[in-house]
Order: sequence, then C-alpha cells, then structure tokens
Amino acid sequence: MNGPGAVGRGATRSQGSSGANTWQAVHAELARRIRDRVWVPGELVPGEADIARELGCARTTVNRAMRELAAAGLVERRRRAGTRVVETPVRRATFDIPVIREEIERRGACWDYRLLEKRETVPPMVVANRLGLSPRRMALHLRAVHFADREPYVVEDRWINPGAVPAIAEVDLELISANEWLVRHARFTRGEFSLHAANADGDEARLLGVPAGAALLVVDRMTFDGDLPITWVRLAYAPGYRIHTRF
Repeated sequence: MNGPGAVGRGATRSQGSSGANTWQAVHAELARRIRDRVWVPGELVPGEADIARELGCARTTVNRAMRELAAAGLVERRRRAGTRVVETPVRRATFDIPVIREEIERRGACWDYRLLEKRETVPPMVVANRLGLSPRRMALHLRAVHFADREPYVVEDRWINPGAVPAIAEVDLELISANEWLVRHARFTRGEFSLHAANADGDEARLLGVPAGAALLVVDRMTFDGDLPITWVRLAYAPGYRIHTRF
C-alpha cells in the first residue's frame, strides 16, 4: 500500500513497537527511509502520530526528528498540508569545529596560547538571549589569543553557559584552551555559525598586531546540546587566514 497511510513500509521488526525511543534514533530511521527511497521525493510522509505508534515513541520525539530533517533540507513541512520529502534536497557543506592548536600544527607552525581573561559575570543582554540565560544569570567569559610561530593567529572571545558544561569550572584553562576542551569533552548535537568581514577595532588590532581598521575574517559560532546552548564564540582571524571545507 502506497501513500501516507503506508506507515510500516520499509520498517524492520526492531523498529516497530519495541523500537526507537530517542529523537536521534527516530531521525536516523526516517533519514534512512528517505535515503533508500522508501519515501520518494515529493511524497507526503505519514503523520507524526502514526510514526510514533509504529516506532513506539512519543509524538514529541517524532516532531523533534522531523524538525531536524527539515533543518537538513530533507523534508518540507507546511502547516495543515503535512510533510513531504523535498523534490530536490538541499546540498549542504560540512563544517568541522577545528581544534585551533591542531589547525596551526597541521600548517607546520608552532602553537602557543595566552589566556587574557577568565571570569564569571552577567553577560550583555544579546549574549544572555543567545545562551538562553535569564536576566542576571552568570556566564563564563573568556578572552584569549592563539599564536602560530609566535605571530598572532586568532583572537577568541567566548561566552559559555556553565549550566551546559559544569565540569569546565574545574579545568585549568591556562593549560588547555576552552576551544580544545569543549571539542574534546562537551557533547553537542548541532551548531550555527556565520562568516563575515570586519574591521579590527583598537583592542583586536593591538592583539593581532595589525593597524586599526584592518580587514579581518570573523567567525561567530554557537553550539547546542539538543536545544540547550553551550557556547557562543567570536573568532577574529589575522589577515591572510583562509577557511577550507568540503561538500
């Protein structure tokens, strides 16, 4: 039987009533059905309640998995019109979060690092909103410079939600950068980032050893564990930096 009523089409015994109960597992199964053309491009997929009954999980779990599929460009969700597999999936580039030390060493340079500031403080409202913090809630603020062969490489300005990674309070961030510790130890499921050009302000210019107003490549990045924001960071790279990715 074809169409949105064919809930079980392509399911396996282990994916039935005894099956997935996490959104990640549901997401993997639904993505498999799209990838294997169990659900073909343009097809209206079963409703969330039907999928939840089939996979033995909560409807909210299916909803979360569907939101991730939509964010990945695999399905299109329309209010009152249901969810369809997209006709032409969006091709998305893959970006890794680099450990800055390793990035510098792969270029054949010697890495060094200086922590300029580490303090718990009430963040500006725009940062608090991005980290999902209530007014007057404290966050960890870090500022640091990474060096390649003793030349300034990038200025790191980072805010961390301590409720998301409480273990970082015990870490000596003079010895390991927050960038490296978070990549190694913080669980994250998704991220957001933007790239833009910016003119170096007086402080960045001083730290990078460039004239005030020099053109910099700036990366703004946030990472999340589910819906819980972990960290927001601004990375201001010295002139000449290039970013590489794959798609």
